[in-house]
Amino acid sequence: MHCVRANLAHAPPKPKWGVVDIPDLSGKVMIVTGGNAGIGKETVKALLMRGAKVYMAARSESKAFAAMEELRAATGKSVIFLKLDLADLRSVKAAAAEYMSKESKLDVLFNSGGVMFPPVEQLTADGYDLQFGTNVLGHFYLTQLLIPVLLSGASQSPDQHARVINTSSMGHASVSGIDFETLRDHAKRKKMGTQKLHFQSKFATVVFSNELHRRYGDQGIVSVSLHPGHLKTDLQRHVSHFEKVISAPLLRPASMGALTQLWAGTSINGLQLGGEYLIPWARLGSAREETQDAQLGKKLWAWMENAIREL
Repeated sequence: MHCVRANLAHAPPKPKWGVVDIPDLSGKVMIVTGGNAGIGKETVKALLMRGAKVYMAARSESKAFAAMEELRAATGKSVIFLKLDLADLRSVKAAAAEYMSKESKLDVLFNSGGVMFPPVEQLTADGYDLQFGTNVLGHFYLTQLLIPVLLSGASQSPDQHARVINTSSMGHASVSGIDFETLRDHAKRKKMGTQKLHFQSKFATVVFSNELHRRYGDQGIVSVSLHPGHLKTDLQRHVSHFEKVISAPLLRPASMGALTQLWAGTSINGLQLGGEYLIPWARLGSAREETQDAQLGKKLWAWMENAIREL
């Protein structure tokens, strides 16, 4: 019933699936990037309530520990902190190594951390556009490093699958491709502007997710991308006051935004969603057609592999 294709992402109907429908997750091990705030934090909360072992991957240790205390008070369960700065590829490498020193499998990776509309001058530690570097390249590198434990998770799971859930946005449909010259500091990047750079990063997230499915779907890794909804979260901090006022009536709480990725990451239906694009609330949608281009998927993958080659 939840798998009817739809594109009513602006004004989605009431959800027919909720946190109460999450199955028992005892024995499952999961990572949530950006897990200290917004939909990441709500995702962690729901996973803890259903018995999963959860690693909260976040940049700020102080913010993470504050969130961990809140979650412990709310759920009675503890979450494990994993220091991760997606905008620093060496930090990504260290985070993956830290995780694999403690765990031999990974059942679900929620790539839900990200940035939106920062000042266009801002770059990652490695010189990439901050939004692409954080939202796409950082998650690509993390996922690549964790492939061995994801495959191990699939082999150990009764359903023979592990999952990678990639948070995109309906904003991905505002662009039709990837201008590779704008992914590092370049005059074209600044001319493009922070909003379009954000949309491009979300377009690239869908392309990456689809290519991951092509490469690893037959080995048991389910890769899904999604639009979480129009939400009131910390991501709004770089939005202008005027835009905040105009959009306020449309924004929903972060707990609603977590639903679609929780559905993809925990439900039985989610096992059939490899290569799909989901929309609020817990429904199949359709991404922009260009994101399905297998040649573009190969080109982006090769470009990102080259970016991490020397690390």
